Amino acid sequence: MTDTDLTISDRIQLELDSLTRAERQLAHSILENYPASGLGPLAQLAKDANVSAPTVARMVQKLGFKGYPEFQTELRKELRAKVKNPIAKHDTWAEGAPSGHVLNRFTDAVIDNIRHTLAQIEPETFDQACALIADPKRALYIVGGRITHTLAEYLFLHAQVIRPAVTHIQSTSNAWPHYLLDVQQGDVFVIFDMRRYENNTLKLAEMARDKGAKIILFTDQWRSPVHSISDICFSGRIVVPSAWDSVATTLLLVETVISSIQDINWADTKDRMEGLEDMFDQTKLFRKFT
Repeated sequence: MTDTDLTISDRIQLELDSLTRAERQLAHSILENYPASGLGPLAQLAKDANVSAPTVARMVQKLGFKGYPEFQTELRKELRAKVKNPIAKHDTWAEGAPSGHVLNRFTDAVIDNIRHTLAQIEPETFDQACALIADPKRALYIVGGRITHTLAEYLFLHAQVIRPAVTHIQSTSNAWPHYLLDVQQGDVFVIFDMRRYENNTLKLAEMARDKGAKIILFTDQWRSPVHSISDICFSGRIVVPSAWDSVATTLLLVETVISSIQDINWADTKDRMEGLEDMFDQTKLFRKFT
């Protein structure tokens, strides 16, 4: 993977452990409003992060840029990509489409997205997220948006079998504030929010956070505004040769979460599965081949 494949956020995450205290403070300041942060003068970025101008210059070079102007150019490119609508995205791909069949081109893009995303995930962080999601002492709320509600529902249907106290909230519904009434300190919110980020989702996350909930966010490489208040954030690559973004990488993560949480409390999960299968048999919902 080349440096051109990496977003500035990726570069910061890779370099975070090698940064000085002041540089790390600057990095967190940039990520707070990424990628819009850093578009102003160098002196303003330094002031906002409460660091010196030389600190900004040094960190920009550590991220692989010759200077602040080159750093800003890359930020502007990422910002344009972040706000693209489906028609604009399609035009970009159509101009330089490879000659291979779409099956191969699309699959290559998805595989690259998966590899890039997994390279950025710490196994310990993933395990921590799964432990929170599986904990039956914590109520679990799952939230998606206009498109990502399909991912939320997929996780919800499985989590509902695996553990008790699971709620699916659709942030596109006007009734979502009702669900916050029973939220307790330490409850868990799994939130899906990808570009063209939804205002309802951010407001819901803020209100849940105010009630002491833990927030696990699944987002894209540019990261939803929810990331600034999330406890754990998984940023998946989503760009493919299509007018639409791909959720294949995020779905892979979701299915891996499901696999993990079913094993954490397997004895209780097995009992729930057996109970559900018994009800299926009674209702004759599915055909049985004997």
